Amino acid sequence: MRWALVKVCLAVTAMVVVAFAVPLGLVIKEMARDRAFSNAEREAAAVAPALSITTDRDQLEKVVASAGSDSGMAVHIPAVEGGKAVDIGRRRAADDAIATVRKLGRASTTEVEGGSTLLQPVALSSGAIAVVEVFVPDAEVRHGVGTAWAVLAAVGVALIVGSVAVADRLGVRMVKPARRLVEGAHELGEGKLGARVPEEGPSELRLAAVAFNSMADQVVQLLANERELAADLSHRLRTPLTVLRLNAASLGEGPAAEQTREAVAQLEREVDTIIRTAREAKPQTAAALPGAGCDAAEVVRERMVFWSALAEDEGRKWRVAGADRPVRIPVARADLAAALDALLGNVFRHTAEGTAFAVDLHNGEDAVIVLVSDAGPGIIDPVAAMARGRGSGAAGSTGLGLDIVRRLAESTGGDVRIGSSVLGGTEVRIWIQVDGREPERRGHRGSVRRRRRGRLVSTFNRSRSLP
Repeated sequence: MRWALVKVCLAVTAMVVVAFAVPLGLVIKEMARDRAFSNAEREAAAVAPALSITTDRDQLEKVVASAGSDSGMAVHIPAVEGGKAVDIGRRRAADDAIATVRKLGRASTTEVEGGSTLLQPVALSSGAIAVVEVFVPDAEVRHGVGTAWAVLAAVGVALIVGSVAVADRLGVRMVKPARRLVEGAHELGEGKLGARVPEEGPSELRLAAVAFNSMADQVVQLLANERELAADLSHRLRTPLTVLRLNAASLGEGPAAEQTREAVAQLEREVDTIIRTAREAKPQTAAALPGAGCDAAEVVRERMVFWSALAEDEGRKWRVAGADRPVRIPVARADLAAALDALLGNVFRHTAEGTAFAVDLHNGEDAVIVLVSDAGPGIIDPVAAMARGRGSGAAGSTGLGLDIVRRLAESTGGDVRIGSSVLGGTEVRIWIQVDGREPERRGHRGSVRRRRRGRLVSTFNRSRSLP
């Protein structure tokens, strides 16, 4: 906007300067020419009285010399009553031009070498017509014109520079509020809810700043209301959880009772975490610190111990691969556990009893793959399944489980893919970046990354098989 305004002002000012300076320069040139020929007419008029009195050569030469123009003035007297024609001074004009002036009886100018001549007719006492020739050199015609043009050019440049400077200042006055508005929008988009824009500048930008600040206030209020609502809804779960904990405590001893009590305790912890997170005044938008994360292999083993008891009760075959060595990932332990529970819960919820499932973990050069597969009927529409809040329509399905998994993967720069597993059912592949880089999908480097990912997945698939 700033440079556009400067360019427009430059173009308009340049056109105005040209429109006025060129005609004014031509007028000055014409005025210089008129001044030079006016001086020549005065010189010719100084000789006219002497010609009307006498035609004596000696006297006329004295008159021409006294006029101070003996080198540029000539007097041409025709022959009268058998006398001889008299020419005083240097003749420059052609004979036919002089004859034409005598015939017409009025002054005229003619071009000669080095300038122009003024031919002024003068009546003699004898009735004949003499011609006074005054030479006007080109230098005298152009005298002062160059200086005037230089002054006009300097004034024009000064006007253009001044207009550009004024336009630039006006542009800055308009651009600064617009830039602040853009910066505020970026900050708000990055989760900095305290971003506000100064309400200054032109009236339109002030109105835009007022609207932006009002929108930001509404966003903060809406998020605060959402957090309060999430906290309140989560707090309502405490009563049924208390009942479950009391009932679990009365189950006695045994693996099933211990797993039930552990599940209730974990559920209470998750509810507490939800309430604390919802009560936070600021959204958690900061990236994980270097070294933060968890051991994915340990989390996989822990969650499979939990789900294995239920699998044995339902007669399901299960397998864990790749979890025998530590695998560090930049994901919080609770987040990875929640994602695994969501996927394994879907297996138990949406497949029949006796359906086999597997969890595979592979540590690559710059990424970690967590694969959950089953031998169930599969997912007909993977795109719809990944849509937040869609669910499957079955009882207890909210459509948030796969969204939790997707957000976990995308927080590291990875992604989630749904396909067909080697077991014949659904395969959910979680790609977790461990180098902190965004996935590259364009150009040569993106192609290299996709080929590397393809080789990693192919090697991973060949290593999987149920016992």
